[in-house]
Amino acid sequence: MLDFLAENNLCGQAILRIVSCGNAIIAELLRLSEFVPGVFRLKDKADQQKYSEIIFDFSYFKGPEICEGKLEAKPELLDLDDEFRENNIEILTRFYLAFQSVHKYIVDLNRYLDDLNEGIYIQQTLETVLLNEDGKQLLCEALYLYGVMLLVIDQKIEGEVRERMLVSYYRYSAARSADSNMDDICKLLRSTGYSSQPGAKRPPNYPESYFSRVPISETFISMVIGRLRSDDIYNQVSAYPLPEHRSTALATQAAMLYVLLYFDPTILHTQQSKMREIVDKYFPDNWASRYAAVTERVHSQVRQLLKEGCLREEMVLDNIPKLLNCLRDCNVAIRWVMLHTADTACDPNNKRLRQIKDQVLTDSKYNPKILFQLLLDTGQFEFILKEMFKQMLSEKQEKWESFKKEGSERMAELADVFSGVKPLTRVEKNENLQAWFREISKQIMSLNYDDSTAAGRKTVQLIQALEEVQEFHQLESNLQVCQFLADTRKFLHQMIRTINIKEEVLITMQIVGDLSYAWQLIDSFTSIMQESIRANPSMVTKLRATFLKLASALDMPLLRINQANSPDLLSVSQYYSGELVSYVRKVLQIIPESMFTSLLKIIKLQTHDIIEVPTRLDKDKVRDYAQLGPRYEVAKLTHAISIFTEGILMMKTTLVGIIKVDPKQLLEDGIRKELVKRVALALHRGLTFNPKAKPSELMPKLKDMAATMDGFHRSFEYIQDYVNIYGLKIWQEEVSRIINYNVEQECNNFLRTKIQDWQSMYQSTHIPIPKFAPIDESVTFIGRLCREILRITDPKVACYIDQLNTWYDMKNHQEVTSSRLFSEIQDTLGTFGLNGLDRLLCFMIVKELQNFLSMFQKMVLRDKPVLDALKVLMNSVNPLKGIVANSAKVYSTAIAKTQKIWAAYVDAIMKVGQMQILRRQIANELNYSCRFDSKHLAAALENLNKAILADIEAHYQDPSLPYPREDNTLLYEITAYLEAAGIHTPLNKIYITTKRLPYFPIVNFLFLISQLPKLQYNKNFGMACRKPADPIDWPPLVLGLLTLLKQFHSRYTEQFLALIGQFVRSTMEQCTSQKIPEMPADVVGALLFLEDYVRYTKLPRRVVEAHVPSFIFDEFRTVL
Repeated sequence: MLDFLAENNLCGQAILRIVSCGNAIIAELLRLSEFVPGVFRLKDKADQQKYSEIIFDFSYFKGPEICEGKLEAKPELLDLDDEFRENNIEILTRFYLAFQSVHKYIVDLNRYLDDLNEGIYIQQTLETVLLNEDGKQLLCEALYLYGVMLLVIDQKIEGEVRERMLVSYYRYSAARSADSNMDDICKLLRSTGYSSQPGAKRPPNYPESYFSRVPISETFISMVIGRLRSDDIYNQVSAYPLPEHRSTALATQAAMLYVLLYFDPTILHTQQSKMREIVDKYFPDNWASRYAAVTERVHSQVRQLLKEGCLREEMVLDNIPKLLNCLRDCNVAIRWVMLHTADTACDPNNKRLRQIKDQVLTDSKYNPKILFQLLLDTGQFEFILKEMFKQMLSEKQEKWESFKKEGSERMAELADVFSGVKPLTRVEKNENLQAWFREISKQIMSLNYDDSTAAGRKTVQLIQALEEVQEFHQLESNLQVCQFLADTRKFLHQMIRTINIKEEVLITMQIVGDLSYAWQLIDSFTSIMQESIRANPSMVTKLRATFLKLASALDMPLLRINQANSPDLLSVSQYYSGELVSYVRKVLQIIPESMFTSLLKIIKLQTHDIIEVPTRLDKDKVRDYAQLGPRYEVAKLTHAISIFTEGILMMKTTLVGIIKVDPKQLLEDGIRKELVKRVALALHRGLTFNPKAKPSELMPKLKDMAATMDGFHRSFEYIQDYVNIYGLKIWQEEVSRIINYNVEQECNNFLRTKIQDWQSMYQSTHIPIPKFAPIDESVTFIGRLCREILRITDPKVACYIDQLNTWYDMKNHQEVTSSRLFSEIQDTLGTFGLNGLDRLLCFMIVKELQNFLSMFQKMVLRDKPVLDALKVLMNSVNPLKGIVANSAKVYSTAIAKTQKIWAAYVDAIMKVGQMQILRRQIANELNYSCRFDSKHLAAALENLNKAILADIEAHYQDPSLPYPREDNTLLYEITAYLEAAGIHTPLNKIYITTKRLPYFPIVNFLFLISQLPKLQYNKNFGMACRKPADPIDWPPLVLGLLTLLKQFHSRYTEQFLALIGQFVRSTMEQCTSQKIPEMPADVVGALLFLEDYVRYTKLPRRVVEAHVPSFIFDEFRTVL
């Protein structure tokens, strides 16, 4: 009959594909369970307040129109809903596809069973498939995997969360009308009421009712359970011949039965005899305390065997059954103790079970350290045996042939001796013996390796013949002949041993050494592992064997996927291998942790205790500078660090699943992880400010932080040679990653489509950057730093003196801060920190400008009285080249009628101006440090920048010349470099896209002249605030207006400047006619604005002289 799993057997291939798919679905569910967006849990108050009105559970389906109506009634909710959709639709789709595949899986399985019943597969029925060995395995697995899927979903993704995600997907996905099985998926996965929280009560009739949501053929269920009850479907008993190991041999089947019985609750609840049979067959030794003595006995055996020089090749070959029995005993004992003492071994709400468990713990004298030691030793023993067997198998034929040749040659030599030709002392010629030995030599050579049975039998006969010839022919008297015979017998014995090395032994070891049951339980031993590594770093070599033993958990899910040639093989094996490697990393993380603990002590000694030795030194002071005590302490700590490094590097490169684990890489990643953890924590704690503190805590905290960072940096530099890593490279990469990640998270506040952790290019699974709960409105330390700077340089409380680059308090005229602040930030956070701060300020400016535009729409363009006043003014000032008659009255009337808009206007302009001043300071600091620290980079960037700009200008004059194409990333990439090196002009940046705004130039002009009376000219530092009670600062005002105008078409700026020119000319004209000798203060202010405008924008003077005659400027200078 055709092999069931043959490629042309449709029946076998169909069920194999289903089972392979089931294993892949479970891996995907486990993978996704780590990415459930926290917002769907609605755990914290902030999430509840913000999202509770847009996230629904299945109650939504009772009245979708009502829910959607509520949303549409509030525009801000609609906006939030859109934003939420954009941010979560990708992950929701992935979850939905996983849920859909679970439903599709059971539909496919039901269809396969129907096809079997209807005879679609010729000569195959449910009964014949269950008679086939592969067939019964696959059918049992198919149903079992479905049960596991449902349990995994319920344990890893809570019912309420599933419902919310499904409803959100249903609302947001465009394909909902075409998706007809959405209803079925919702019915299958609706909340069961189960909670994985400790102490939570189990819902009634769970999981039986959950498993029966999709009906499955009862005949099929009962036949599968019947097979599992009666047969050893995986032929495991052959690997465990002893009757007391029966329950371990059938453990895989027992696990399957446990899940499958929930599909047939009648057996569980009413059929006592069947349950008795199942329990007696599969769980006879559960909760029976007979393993305390066994554990001690097998442990002493294993320790004996692991002693140096015990496991030699001859000893192993002579004692294969004994060694295998020892392995079985060890693994059975470990399994029993580990499963019976696990925290999850019994339901905490069940008092009877708790008592039994406590009894087991006392009877077995359970000590987790002893169990862990046994696990380690068994793993090591297994590993050594496997490696020896693999080597012996690979050399088997070669050795056999060499023994055969040696034996045959000895016999040929003896034949020569008895021929009398070879002179061997006192051996008489004997033709009979000569012929007999020649024959024996031929017989040995004729042994055939491929026919091992016959060769074995013949070898035994030859050994007997050689023993007999020694006795009959009185050859004992000649020692040399005896020696030859003994050697030949020895070689023949070796041949028998070698032919007995079978691959079956390796397979049995693989079956017996299975540790997949401890996939999750092993985590409870992590602290013991870490303690033992800390005490003895060379322990890592023993742990390696345990980790490889754990990899046995990958065999079962991958076996079927591999048999089905499924494309999922790579992703599934990567997932499980990745999980195991993550666990290895977690255990070994103790090494970097311990290293860093020693490092902190070294830093303390180096910075506080050890004095720098000067270049010249008096002889009598040598003893003081020697400081033998502290230096010995540093040497001791450094030695400890190098011992830890040695420990991890002893592990050798190991293949865990399909991932190659390189210990050097593990060590480097571990060091990076620990560095990231400590630096991120230091930044989070160090950069927290009290807004009420007077004076600000900013500078002292930055100084402290700089000292902390310098300590980390110095220690890293010190240690790099002892652990053989590139310290500076790691330091720069990781610190830049921490800062960039925090900037990205802070900027998420300003983005509609947020960058999630799993999308971030800076976040990593192996070396994660920790997230901390926000302390105030900022998400991260970079936001707190930025907002503190903005708070202390706020134009309402501080005035900025451009010539000194310094801010002073408006009331008491004390210095608040200066450009030194940015050098301090550079010392603390480096270039990345300043650059990140700059990026954050860009986002804040964009937000302010967007707020300004919506305010302009609301307060100017939708306000009739204001519009009327502006129309009147427009008529009065046209044409702009002329002079306004009765100008003082015209302007003051317009200002009075638009008075209510200026408070909000001033706020927006000043904020933008303030941030632009900060951006200019940052660019200045970055450029200075770039020229100082890497002058070649600065020069190269400046030249490249000029060259590209020259090419672009040339292209616009002659379009046939080259220009970077749309898909060319050159301009984006060079911009990033230029901004990092401070080679850019923040004032020329376009922050937002704008449409045409009517009356925009005239409103800005009115705003400027409305603010001029609040300012007065001071010879020492230019325009200053007239009254501290009505605070306004000149530089932010100028830069804010300038930035605002830059966002619009240049003709608006032209009109704005023309209006100022007209204001100056008209006011001067009026003063002349009224014979007022001095230049009015407002005109001085307006002219100063024009002067500053030209200075900041670096435009030629003729731009303003086109609107204001040069003689007025000359007179204005005499005033100054």
